[in-house]
Amino acid sequence: MKEEILRKIESKEIVVGIIGLGYVGLPLAREFLNEGFKVKGFDVDEKKVSMLKSGESYIKHIKSDFIRKFVVEKKQFDVTTDFTKLKEADFILICVPTPLDKYKNPDLKYVVQTAETIKENLRKGHVIVLESTTYPGTTDEILLKILEESGLKEGVDFYLGYSPEREDPGSKKFTTKTIPKVVSGISKDSLDIINSLYSKVIIKTVPVSSTRVAEASKILENTYRAVNIALVNELKIVFDRMGINIWEVIEAAKSKPFGFTPFYPGPGLGGHCIPIDPFYLTYKAKEYDYTTRFIELAGEVNTYQPYYVVEKTMEVLNKFSKTLNKAKILILGVAYKKDVDDTRESPALKVMEILESRGAEVDYYDPYVPFLKGLRHYPEFEKYSINYTPEKIEEYDLIMVITDHSNINYEEVHERAKIIVDTRGVYKNSGKVFRA
Repeated sequence: MKEEILRKIESKEIVVGIIGLGYVGLPLAREFLNEGFKVKGFDVDEKKVSMLKSGESYIKHIKSDFIRKFVVEKKQFDVTTDFTKLKEADFILICVPTPLDKYKNPDLKYVVQTAETIKENLRKGHVIVLESTTYPGTTDEILLKILEESGLKEGVDFYLGYSPEREDPGSKKFTTKTIPKVVSGISKDSLDIINSLYSKVIIKTVPVSSTRVAEASKILENTYRAVNIALVNELKIVFDRMGINIWEVIEAAKSKPFGFTPFYPGPGLGGHCIPIDPFYLTYKAKEYDYTTRFIELAGEVNTYQPYYVVEKTMEVLNKFSKTLNKAKILILGVAYKKDVDDTRESPALKVMEILESRGAEVDYYDPYVPFLKGLRHYPEFEKYSINYTPEKIEEYDLIMVITDHSNINYEEVHERAKIIVDTRGVYKNSGKVFRA
């Protein structure tokens, strides 16, 4: 069976099924489609599926022209909410969310539900790959157990592995195709098959010895970033009290050609990885009687940042004999990073919530995010981006830069604003700009 699957991969006869057509699944589908594979996309969101079927994209860096070409014209990309069609796919790639619950413990319900659905439709020859970020042991402890409840055996009847996603939304330097891909399998045959598939669409694959190594590599990548961002966030507060500009310090430090990697402070952590993944490792470590104090401390520092921004804002308003209560505040940028339309875990949302809870009147402007509605952690939010004009800036007591999108005219904002709180180092020092 293994040799037949490898032959079908080589001849591009296999059908690739992708569960979860979000910021990971849709770019992955694009790479397989571009290389001539047929793709079946699965999602529980009927609105997303409907948009794709009509040739529309809901992700900024995936163009609607591309969707129309493969869904409507070539009919190479079939999208559906009918998961019984999983039987029609040869490979099943799982790209579902792995969030935290309110206690910051891993919430694997989407992975478990997906595994149960696959089990009901599992057939001989299926190859299943989990791409969602998770703690070491998820693939062999949870997925394998559920799938083998079907009566089929891994490495004999079906194949299972793990290959962590490494998306960098908004990047002009890296794409899904050019980012090296870590691949693993429960069995040697699984690794060989999975590596063969990804090698057809990704420039470089990195095979590792086990699914646990692959899972741990993803956790390490994002914990590394979370810890170093926490360090500069803490230094930002210390240096601010010393009257030192943290961004200028980083620019000076990174002139050293060795031994230093620059990380930048901000209003908190955002995105689907860095604010979440380290807590998956913290949770799993407790099973081995170990407390990851360093990681937990970094989490505390980063979680505090939105509160620090609001405290700094109150301090700034006081300098101008104003109070936060009833202050009109405009937030520039609510996406979690510059030049993307993704608001998942964005610190802007927490900042807005805190500001409003303390009586401020808050609006936002984001050229990539026209509205905030139906958010997982902020279901009460129903806000729309203002229609930006230079004159509109003058209506606000304070402008707060949260996400430094490239297409905002910051000079114009500076000219018109009364007060600016800058959380991204956009501005140099001036009488109306205050770092936070």
